Amino acid sequence: MTHFSFELTHRDAGSLARRGVFVTPHGPVQTPGFMPVGTQGTVKGVTIDQVAATGAHMILGNTYHLALRPGHETVRKLGGLHGMTRWEGPILTDSGGFQVFSLDAINHVDEEAATFRSHLDGSIVRLTPEHSIEIQESLGSDVAMVLDHVVALPAEKDIVQDAMERSIRWARRCLESATRDDQAKFAIVQGGLDVELRIQCARELAAMDFEGFAVGGLSVGEPPTEMYRITEATTPELPENKPRYLMGVGTPVDLIESVARGIDLFDCVMPTRNGRNGLAFTDSGSIKLRNAVHREDTSPLQESCPCIACRHSRGYLRHLFHAKEMLGPILLSIHNLTYYQQVMAETRAAIEQNRFNQYVAEKKQGWGIDA
Repeated sequence: MTHFSFELTHRDAGSLARRGVFVTPHGPVQTPGFMPVGTQGTVKGVTIDQVAATGAHMILGNTYHLALRPGHETVRKLGGLHGMTRWEGPILTDSGGFQVFSLDAINHVDEEAATFRSHLDGSIVRLTPEHSIEIQESLGSDVAMVLDHVVALPAEKDIVQDAMERSIRWARRCLESATRDDQAKFAIVQGGLDVELRIQCARELAAMDFEGFAVGGLSVGEPPTEMYRITEATTPELPENKPRYLMGVGTPVDLIESVARGIDLFDCVMPTRNGRNGLAFTDSGSIKLRNAVHREDTSPLQESCPCIACRHSRGYLRHLFHAKEMLGPILLSIHNLTYYQQVMAETRAAIEQNRFNQYVAEKKQGWGIDA
């Protein structure tokens, strides 16, 4: 597939951290990199131009939500996700597997497909691996994720193993049903918190011809130490020359800890969700703007931040939230997205300069986290 390539430019001597470039039909993605989440064809409360101004190279769209509304055929007729949203950079779409997991009370998974009720109208939806790929090809994303079977943790080993083995079979079906050579397919490693299952899954998927690989089924309530343990055991089993994506992660410290364990790409709703709720990420830790201590605070969220939110005082931003002005959530969402991109840019520079471990220690000290 000549439309895609992944080049590693630097490796950190003291960890598994990597610096690279993932080339797609809509441009390059610098790695390690963070993808803002545009669930329904929009990053909540933020325009496409504002997303680009944060420094984002690639965004994520949600196959489940877009297939239900406005419908993947409608998206196709509107020019695909790129034409509809006017985002000019790369787009990754998930497969719908996580939504099946999150709708656990109203879903059923068998060998052929996942069946669930639409959260919009209660209609029955049956999603096969082949249909997931068909939808994503209509959406026109640069990267399509395979349909996988996610289980809630903790779970008995036989349940986790059954879902992992089904995920491998579904990955093969996704690969075999793909028709577009301008859309990369990423496999997803499952296996819960069992290292043996994770390694088995990674090895079997690595033998298939995917353009990239993801570590899935984590960041679902397990302690961060468990997520790090599984990530560290999984990444060495994946091809060196393919990008690695940790799905749904996470806090700023999760990002750099996972980079240290060989991860290249991330996505998470945390920057925008927390922004809408009055929480800002900074080099000194998180700031809860609704708190009274910020009432007359004239300082910006962060002196070194170039975002439009940091032109204003904390006191003003607090006022916007208490007045229920929509500008408050918008500004904090932009700030948090900018901050995440800054952390990724600093991470890339630290790897290039052979000072990644020093950088991690400095960041954690600022965040008040034990090294």
